[in-house]
Amino acid sequence: MRLPDPPVPGAPDGQWWPPVMLDPEWVRGNADAFDVFHLHFGFDDRSPQQLGALVAALRAAGRPLVLTVHDLRNPHHADPAAHAAALDVLVPSADALLTLTPGAAAEIAARWGRGAVVVPHPHVVEADRAARPRPGHDGFVVGVHAKADRANSDAPAVVRALAPVVAAIPGGRVEVVVRDDGPGRELASGLRDLPAVDVRPGPRLTDDQLWDHLSGLDLSVLPYRFGTHSGWLEACHDLGTAVLAPDCGFYDQQAPCLIYHRGPSGPDAASLAAGVHEAHRRGAGPRTTVEERAAQRCAVAAAHAAIYREVLG
Repeated sequence: MRLPDPPVPGAPDGQWWPPVMLDPEWVRGNADAFDVFHLHFGFDDRSPQQLGALVAALRAAGRPLVLTVHDLRNPHHADPAAHAAALDVLVPSADALLTLTPGAAAEIAARWGRGAVVVPHPHVVEADRAARPRPGHDGFVVGVHAKADRANSDAPAVVRALAPVVAAIPGGRVEVVVRDDGPGRELASGLRDLPAVDVRPGPRLTDDQLWDHLSGLDLSVLPYRFGTHSGWLEACHDLGTAVLAPDCGFYDQQAPCLIYHRGPSGPDAASLAAGVHEAHRRGAGPRTTVEERAAQRCAVAAAHAAIYREVLG
């Protein structure tokens, strides 16, 4: 059984807030309610000292810490130092480590001398939605999502590099989703005059709207400067949308995708173009079946159960 997240006093509905469970006082007051403390995300605002206090509280309570390392570099931080310092506390302290790809596990071993169990990311899209047939459309549609305020997003440079390549493909267009606020309008104004670029401003998409958007693309291009893994990639894999990802992370180990080179000054135009043309040649992207995802989810659950038994033993 997984404990529900405790409510955060004063936190607005639907807005992320630092989890109460990361407070050592919560650990001390609730140690009898849980057996294993499994941490994935949510520690962005915690200092190394605060995370050290959390680890100390878990040790005092006799409760093991399991850590899944999703991000070796935080996509929200322009400066990697804070996240690296957090991992320098958590990774050596964890009783067991998991991660999503062999490449990430190798980096964990190189940086901290720790072994991590590789457990794949499960499905993102629910089964009933993932089972729907892909809608038909004319032409070749390439999507770049520019709504997130992430430090690792380099959407304008990626769209500028894509525009002439996609414009040369019969029926090709680049669909760019941007926010409808001030920064979004500024971004949109800089991209509207590019050939074959369709800029679509709007509010944050619901999950269903996002799945509809991704299903309407032939290719989704991840515009990342840096990163490790991607839930977006998993959603595309659920829906049968091909992905072109940068070579700065371990995306191609996570799920089948095309790769372009990310240089120090931006996306490499030649490899980006090669990826677009290869996606156009291949047609439909790789897609896991609902049955495959169900089997994978069972395997992921079994792997977690085995790790929990190990750290409790």
